[in-house]
Amino acid sequence: MRGFGSEGKNLLLFFLIAFAWSWFFWFLQMWGLNFYVAPFGPFVAAFLLTFKNEGKFGAKELLKNGFDPRIEKIWYLPSFLLIPAIAGFSLLLARLSEKVILESTVLSQPWIVLWNFVYIFFLGGPLQEEFGWRGYALIRLQARYSALVSSVVLGVIWAIWHLPLNLMYLTGPQYQVGIAWLSSTVILFVFVSILFTWIYNNTGGSILATLIFHTMLNLSTYVVFPVFETETGPAYYFFSIIVVAIIILAIFGAKRMVRDKSRVNTENKISDHFE
Repeated sequence: MRGFGSEGKNLLLFFLIAFAWSWFFWFLQMWGLNFYVAPFGPFVAAFLLTFKNEGKFGAKELLKNGFDPRIEKIWYLPSFLLIPAIAGFSLLLARLSEKVILESTVLSQPWIVLWNFVYIFFLGGPLQEEFGWRGYALIRLQARYSALVSSVVLGVIWAIWHLPLNLMYLTGPQYQVGIAWLSSTVILFVFVSILFTWIYNNTGGSILATLIFHTMLNLSTYVVFPVFETETGPAYYFFSIIVVAIIILAIFGAKRMVRDKSRVNTENKISDHFE
């Protein structure tokens, strides 16, 4: 972990740039000026600092990692299916407990799912965030802290970064119906962050895997299985995320959250940055 002093400063600078960029444009949006660039704060911060410290080659490598499909095939399953399974289960419980039927034409029209996947991937959060949160910040946090501690720290920061969205009157159902109190929001983001770290570490530090996972997070809960359109769905979803995260920690361990092979790949990537 040599050189973490300078990387620690870079990490702090990353968070400052990400917050300054996003919050500035979000506050402009509150006044009716929407340039549609606010969510790019983590993306801009990650590439700006990578280019500054590693040049064009480093920036190209970071971008390449976001579209490199060479990960162990088994990890495509949780990347694509874990959150839909949780959201679908939560919606089912909500329907049973509330005794209501929610109409959903999405599942019978797969082209709508495909279109929403592409739209969300590029414009709905994943592309704007994951190169920063996981591709830049997480790897540097894990150079000093355990996977669990890194996930908690990043989850708290991630939740606070979203705060201006909670203050807007037009932010989508996830903020209108979702967790009302900031403390609960932070808790949810922390446990979701654990799932992201688990995916990231077990794919050898693949940003593509987190891009897919983030896309499925938004797609499944707000389009395919609209749990936030029910009264009890958010609670079931919240509880399910926590249970799954605890199970992962129990099986994979809090230190690295990985199997041996993935641990070598991820730790090699970390050492490449900080030697």
